[in-house]
Amino acid sequence: MKPLRLLVACVCLCLLALNGYAQSTRLRSANKQFETMSYLNAARGYEDFLRSDKKKDPAETQEALTKLAYSYRLLQDSRNAERVYADLIRDFPDTDSKNYLYYAQALASNGKYRESQKLYSQYGEKQTNDLRGRTFTVSYMDMSKFYQDSASYKVDFLPINSRQADFSPMYYQGGLVFVSGREESGIIKRIFQWNQTPFFDLYFQPDTTELVRIVDPVRTSALGGGNTTADAAKEPKPLPLSRTEVFSRTLNTKYHEGPVTFFKDQSKLIFTRNNTSKGKNGKSSEGVRKLKLFIAENDNGSWRNAEELPFCSNEYSTGHPALSPDDTKLYFVSDMPGGYGGTDIYVVEYNNGQWGTPVNMGKEINTEGNEMFPFVDPNGHLYFASDGHEGLGGLDIFFAELHEGVAYKGVKNLGAPINSEKDDFGLITDKNRKSGYFSSNRKQGIYDDDIYRFSRVCKQMDVLVFDAKTQKPISLADVRTLRNGVNQDLRLTSAEGRTTFCLAGNTEYEFRAIKEGYSPNTVRFSTLTQSQNPVMSVSIYLEKTENTLVKGTVKTEVNQRPAEGVQVILRNEKDKSEQSVTTGPDGKYEFEMKPGAPYTITTQKNRYATNKEQLPKMKPGKNPKVIESDQGLYGEGDIFELKNIYYDYGKFFIRPTAARELDRVVSILKKYPAMKIEVRSHTDSRATDTFNLRLSENRARAAVDYMVSRGIEPARLTAQGLGETELVNGCEDGVKCAERDHQLNRRTEFKVLAVK
Repeated sequence: MKPLRLLVACVCLCLLALNGYAQSTRLRSANKQFETMSYLNAARGYEDFLRSDKKKDPAETQEALTKLAYSYRLLQDSRNAERVYADLIRDFPDTDSKNYLYYAQALASNGKYRESQKLYSQYGEKQTNDLRGRTFTVSYMDMSKFYQDSASYKVDFLPINSRQADFSPMYYQGGLVFVSGREESGIIKRIFQWNQTPFFDLYFQPDTTELVRIVDPVRTSALGGGNTTADAAKEPKPLPLSRTEVFSRTLNTKYHEGPVTFFKDQSKLIFTRNNTSKGKNGKSSEGVRKLKLFIAENDNGSWRNAEELPFCSNEYSTGHPALSPDDTKLYFVSDMPGGYGGTDIYVVEYNNGQWGTPVNMGKEINTEGNEMFPFVDPNGHLYFASDGHEGLGGLDIFFAELHEGVAYKGVKNLGAPINSEKDDFGLITDKNRKSGYFSSNRKQGIYDDDIYRFSRVCKQMDVLVFDAKTQKPISLADVRTLRNGVNQDLRLTSAEGRTTFCLAGNTEYEFRAIKEGYSPNTVRFSTLTQSQNPVMSVSIYLEKTENTLVKGTVKTEVNQRPAEGVQVILRNEKDKSEQSVTTGPDGKYEFEMKPGAPYTITTQKNRYATNKEQLPKMKPGKNPKVIESDQGLYGEGDIFELKNIYYDYGKFFIRPTAARELDRVVSILKKYPAMKIEVRSHTDSRATDTFNLRLSENRARAAVDYMVSRGIEPARLTAQGLGETELVNGCEDGVKCAERDHQLNRRTEFKVLAVK
């Protein structure tokens, strides 16, 4: 996986330039392998040169050590890289400062954090502009922050893995598409000279339920003088591979195919591939085949028409694609000019088949190191791998909560056990990070990169609710969890006043108990520190009150589904005090109202019309215990069918029943004075296309004119005639249909264009 992980299949030749002196035969041979990026053979050649008894020129020795260490680095052999960098820096302390950085990284990858800290400190003294020296020096003073969540997740090795590299899984049709260098069938074997392994192709595991747990597979020995584990000499046992298949024979080529991402309807995909253009145009000016992104479409189960994305280039690499949940943004990795370090994460807009200009994600995400393997979860937040942000060693996986494209809370290292001292990358997960998959070359794997599954382990929290005066348990009380002011789970207490939650580590919680006839009460609890108790508990005491509970559900008007992420504000208009909460997945909210004061309730969310309602004034001693007040939201782009607006065949006059339905739209527009709508009219398929288009325009104009006559400003209304272009049934030209079926197509809708 090496060139895909590093993204750039070229070496820093300025760092490793040849000296102008006559070289020994062994060194010349090793250099030839190095220059052609055959790093496995180069490492063998340099080891042979350094072991020779012949007295060596110090310059030749320094060159051989530098290139040997760098070869091991590119081969991800951190044990041997550490060994050779130690010799290089001991014998040639004036070596390039980058070698101090690489030595520090090799030590961290081998779990030697104290030694790594010293080397990072020396690197920081030599390269004051590179923040990694100072950051990692401080970070490795206290490693506990990387293990705060270690008891919250279980990690399993999977039988999807082969004897070669397997990495970068992606969800697809209930299974996983992933990258693999597993052995090909047939006589001809294609070998990648970088590390003498097969080229990578895309494979498909159709059923994730087949991925049962495999424990303690054995790793093989590394090249040269170091071993990856104490039992490295043992021969690994063959694993019972789960059912896998080649994902697409039309996409897989004789070169590398890499990580893939799918559009949400899975009709198209974007994937990484070596530049496969024929002739000289397929390589950069340095003679290297870079990586590019391609888009392909699903044609009855076969992926065809692979086309290069317009911002790719022969002179730099682009790869590791990740689409946003709404398919409007593509995140990817590139070493294009103008970045912060080795490889950076970029984002580009995608709209109606057109690509915008890539934008660097900025210094909150990107560092002087390598950022790669992005993934965007269903919430629109970003996961990625980096060796530039402080971590446990190698590539670690990080999380960034995005707000309007900005990581406004910075980035968070996911910590152990998802991260390790080795390379961890290519994570995919659900919206709450309860389970998912990632790739790693940690020592539990086989030979190279492997795919692992992670799942959150429940840390049980019992919440007990009692009457504050009688100390008796309260049954059927609502207990709500909140995080950062956002509603989460809602549970009911049992007859014993108990309910149970599963907590995540490294998180601060609020538990709020609510029961009619009682004042709500809240307790806070933190899992920032680990508890050894298998079950934790908190108690909440409620006092009786004459106040009223107001509760309800916020729903979108277009489909009557619970609306998440809506800010709900209850305002006491007498003393101007406010209570506020943000709805969770259930769209619900709960507040307490005092008697003797008028209250208003406001719901607001970006791209939705703000709704404000007056609540009835409560009188002391005569209050209902609970008021149910559901709220509705109109959002930009929502389309509503006006059920009772039908027209006589070939006419556009407003029927009396249609007038009543339009009056309802008028009342909505008066309630939301900033709302603008488009009135959309449709016809049936009878008559010519031209006639129907003109007729639908007249019908839409008639509806608009009616609403203008009821006091709506014309600037807030747009008329759109669509003719017979969007029939709701099969009553097309030449199809016999009953009149009632044709009438269903003679309809009017309104679409919300703007809410403010």
